Amino acid sequence: MSEQAAPPGPAQTAPGPGGQASGGGGRAPALLVSACLVGVACTHRAEARTHPAVVALGESAVLIPVCPEVAGGLPTPRPAAERTADGRVRTADGRDLTDFYGRGAAHAVAVARAAGVTRAVLKARSPSCGSRQVYDGTHSGVLVAGEGVAAAALRAAGVAVVSEEELDDWGVGLPGEAARGASL
Repeated sequence: MSEQAAPPGPAQTAPGPGGQASGGGGRAPALLVSACLVGVACTHRAEARTHPAVVALGESAVLIPVCPEVAGGLPTPRPAAERTADGRVRTADGRDLTDFYGRGAAHAVAVARAAGVTRAVLKARSPSCGSRQVYDGTHSGVLVAGEGVAAAALRAAGVAVVSEEELDDWGVGLPGEAARGASL
């Protein structure tokens, strides 16, 4: 299964037209998130990378989890892959997975459009979801400026993209923090 919905929170109900949720007396925005950040074990190692600040966003937004790699047809677990300088995505043994990543990116864009999403929080440094840095394709742990395939496609579609590490860019923190009052 490529997506798994997070349990509804106070403002989190099924989205209506335009991706807006009803409930709580107002409309909560829809927010696309990397599924691994909300507890889905879909990383290449079949692990979740649950991030408390991303989960907490469910208090003020409808979280729409997506794993572009799984949606593109890759199994969980799967071999690690990295974006190379030519924009391809390859495993350490040279297997080209670019088509899988492209299909997953197209799926993420289709989901975002269908739900009226204008913002996304994606997994940092992922070859699909990295928003500012990705590994350089040598499988040696070297980071370079760049973005994952899905992050690039979402940006091209007009979706603002940050990583879980960049939530402060939106003025969003954990509940109880001063920045938490900012709207999504």
